[in-house]
Amino acid sequence: MPLSPSATRDLLASLGHQPKRFLGQNFLIDGNIVRKSLELARVQAGDQVVEVGPGLGTLTAALLEAGAEVWAVEKDRVLHAHLDETLAPRFPATLHLLEGDAVEHPLAALPASRAVRDFKVVANLPYAIATPWLDAVLAGPLPERLVLMLQQEAARRYTAAPGSKSFGAISIFLQAAYTVAPGHKVAAGCFFPRPDVESHLLNLVRRPAPFVFPAPFKALVRACFQQRRKQIGALLRARLPGDGAIWRELLRAAGFSEQARPEAIPVAWWQQFAAALPTLA
Repeated sequence: MPLSPSATRDLLASLGHQPKRFLGQNFLIDGNIVRKSLELARVQAGDQVVEVGPGLGTLTAALLEAGAEVWAVEKDRVLHAHLDETLAPRFPATLHLLEGDAVEHPLAALPASRAVRDFKVVANLPYAIATPWLDAVLAGPLPERLVLMLQQEAARRYTAAPGSKSFGAISIFLQAAYTVAPGHKVAAGCFFPRPDVESHLLNLVRRPAPFVFPAPFKALVRACFQQRRKQIGALLRARLPGDGAIWRELLRAAGFSEQARPEAIPVAWWQQFAAALPTLA
């Protein structure tokens, strides 16, 4: 069970640790949210689960007690040492704890031999790393399910529909590979320290035929959305050699003109475009 706010405060004081805002250190103090995370991820005994930023180990312990084998990456040295001293001895065979940066180790050093099998990600993501971390995960191998605690703003961007101001490159990369299942709103009072914003448990299920964009094409998409108010025709002419026959035909077939803006064009079109540009694969 999670610690109460006072118990969390006391434990942090005993560790000589002040929560770091830049690392997104807001610790879960609500057992219902921990249970909901496992429920949404459908965690079962024997599952392989990656966790990012285990912190004081509240979610980590629940995953391990449910019978999962957990790979967790924690950047904070004090918290890593605490977990290594308290939680690791309880689960010597099923907890694999890495001290490091989650963007550099997005799957917490899950072995490649294990990653080819189905695995899940259950994580309370710090806001500052959420998008670069997710971008790294979407390069593959892809988890079968991700249950991510995010600020609501990030959750809206990842699941935004074409035509909205929130729709962007990361929306395209994510939605090409995952569908969004029902998630769960999380109030600020579920954390200590209390954050200034509301959060959301985002529940993502891998598509039967997920599409992974090649890195060069992802760079092209990002470049287009960095100038999102420009017309797609002007953006592509500036970045792709030749007469543009491929993208012009794809635009016409999808019912769009060269004057359309990137945010208006759906995910499926970007997939078709990527598949039609072997030189960027």
